Amino acid sequence: MSTAPTPLVTHEVTNQPPPLQDHNLFLSDPALQEGLEREGGGWARERSIEIGARWAGEPLRWGFQANANEPQLRPFDRFGHRIDEVEFHPAWHQLMAAGRADGLHALPWTDPRPGAHVARGVQYMTATQVEQGFACPTTMTFAAVPALRAQPELAAFWEPLLTSGGYDPELRPAGDKPGAVCGMAMTEKQGGSDVRANSTRAVPVGGAGEAGGEHLLTGHKWFCSAPMSDVFLVLARTGGDGTAADGISCFLMPRVLPDGSRNAIRLQRLKDKLGNRSNASSEIELHGAHGWMVGEPGRGVPTIIEMVAHTRLDCVYGSTAIMRWATSNAAWHAAHRQAFGRRLADQPLMRAVLADLGLELEASIALGLRLARAYDEAAVAESGADAEQARAFRRVATAIAKYHVCKRAPQLCFEALECLGGNGYVEESGLPRLYREAPVNSVWEGSGNVMALDVLRALARERGALDALVAELDLAAGADRRYDAFLARLRADLSDPATLEPRARSVVERLALALQASLLLRHAPAAVADAFVAGRLGEGGLQFGTLPAGLDLDPIVARATPPLAA
Repeated sequence: MSTAPTPLVTHEVTNQPPPLQDHNLFLSDPALQEGLEREGGGWARERSIEIGARWAGEPLRWGFQANANEPQLRPFDRFGHRIDEVEFHPAWHQLMAAGRADGLHALPWTDPRPGAHVARGVQYMTATQVEQGFACPTTMTFAAVPALRAQPELAAFWEPLLTSGGYDPELRPAGDKPGAVCGMAMTEKQGGSDVRANSTRAVPVGGAGEAGGEHLLTGHKWFCSAPMSDVFLVLARTGGDGTAADGISCFLMPRVLPDGSRNAIRLQRLKDKLGNRSNASSEIELHGAHGWMVGEPGRGVPTIIEMVAHTRLDCVYGSTAIMRWATSNAAWHAAHRQAFGRRLADQPLMRAVLADLGLELEASIALGLRLARAYDEAAVAESGADAEQARAFRRVATAIAKYHVCKRAPQLCFEALECLGGNGYVEESGLPRLYREAPVNSVWEGSGNVMALDVLRALARERGALDALVAELDLAAGADRRYDAFLARLRADLSDPATLEPRARSVVERLALALQASLLLRHAPAAVADAFVAGRLGEGGLQFGTLPAGLDLDPIVARATPPLAA
């Protein structure tokens, strides 16, 4: 008998796509490049190219590591002292530091020239493709700045720290650190989105409870995002004496007090979430925690609404980033995988699916960057008719985009995952993580019904909101008869306000589609605009890949596919 060892090789690995990595996330996306120039951020092109190259490298690995090694609550040290800390994997801190170094948390505040919001939107959508967890504290730090400006003396200290490019995860006084991170804590068990049901109390320290004054906060928060932040914006109930101060007020609550002692914030537990698992979300109790009032007493909701508006803007960006990475993976796989004698990407039914994913992505990018321009216009034109129209459009379009784009992301992620078949269902592909991640932006800062009703509220109460929206939609009038007919039906629906609330979701969905169609008809390649109008305003089905026949899909798929030489 032979004594030679039995060969262990059973097969050669073939017909598997190469890893999708080390390509430029910005330069591989025509819609992002075109949007940056079109909406006024072209001056940031070189910086966007640098970010596109950098985030396709090591950050991809950091995202996997941060999710595989989730944050851990450490309520006590080894000796039994209460410390209320959260321990993260080093990859988390690398993501946080990289995001801050690239200005994802601050660009419009540190370089407030025209187009700054557009530039940041492009760069945020580029970088957060690889991981969404670190985007939460990045967004809250960004969004806190306009809310803090309601209290100039607090903003004078905190804004330079929040907008700094430095990152230090240690818990110590913020004034001793190179930069600060901001979290938020609004919702409570009994209220959720109804923050006016909050029971947390704020008692003034040595004063009458005036704006900017120090208070002691006692109560609980059912969701506290990013509990290891240096400072939080929170809501608490003030007054109780029948004065104008009665109601909900906004407070700035530092994690560590200036003398180095820990503020009286107790972390009860970390949430075991569907997705966004690299990021810590917690339940907390406040045991007389020190906080300083931001804005007028009893006006906490209007004060913090600026933060909410900017977080909703980032929800649109984040969902678009998720859709970009999911679509890239689906198109990349189909371009390299053979089945039944030819590439998946060459098979008509697969091309229909890929093109449909590409359409959704193009429409979301166009709407998100048009929204960013409205934020730029509102900031630059501080007064006058242009500023009023920009603010009115920003108000209603933010809610419309937040509702629609964030709801489309989970559906697109599922379809993209299915393009990879069983390969897409395993964790190593990264697509299951995307699928779990996708719902968070729809839930956070106003779920579907809240956003749909907010659109109706804005149209009814905000001066000029309806006119600004109609003006934007009318810019594409006459470009396509199908669009004109869709717009006419939409106007008829809006003319009966008494029956709008039960139909709010349907109306807001169609407003979003009309906005996206208007933008694509004016700015996108003809094949993209024609297919979107046909599939979304006309005869398309409920599922991706059900576009009408006869459309030119090749250019759409090409725009969605990363360069094959990557």
